[in-house]
Amino acid sequence: MEPLAIKAPSRDMSKSRNDNAIHQIAALPWRRRGDAIEVLLITSRETKRWVIAKGNPMVDLADPQAAAQEAYEEAGVQGDISRKAIGAYPYDKRMKDGRLQPCLVDVYPLEVLIQLGSWPEAEQRKRQWMSVDEAASKVHEPELASLIRGLADTTS
Repeated sequence: MEPLAIKAPSRDMSKSRNDNAIHQIAALPWRRRGDAIEVLLITSRETKRWVIAKGNPMVDLADPQAAAQEAYEEAGVQGDISRKAIGAYPYDKRMKDGRLQPCLVDVYPLEVLIQLGSWPEAEQRKRQWMSVDEAASKVHEPELASLIRGLADTTS
């Protein structure tokens, strides 16, 4: 079962707020356990660092739905995606030729309703539910850590 697609107008999303940065989108999967909020992190395919599901915008999907699609493919979760990003964080993506490409990632909270037993990238990644504080301490990007810590304010 794949997320419901919402069509968006075709547009060039390869560049963003800064001429050198590539615009990307990400889903921040979360769930409520009692009074606590947990965040789902996944490992990157190459470095095995803890990250959130992200990718490039998709021509036929609005950015929130593209972020939800990334969460399905990379983390095996589906749910309710926010129509509004809670913020953005920069990072440098290492390209195959070794150069670093600046990226700016818009982050959309995704309340997880379904966690799949198998998904497209299950063999390439690990996933783990963590407390907000633990998840914030595991990611390398300080701005992403701040967005994770602020998640409770946006989900109440």
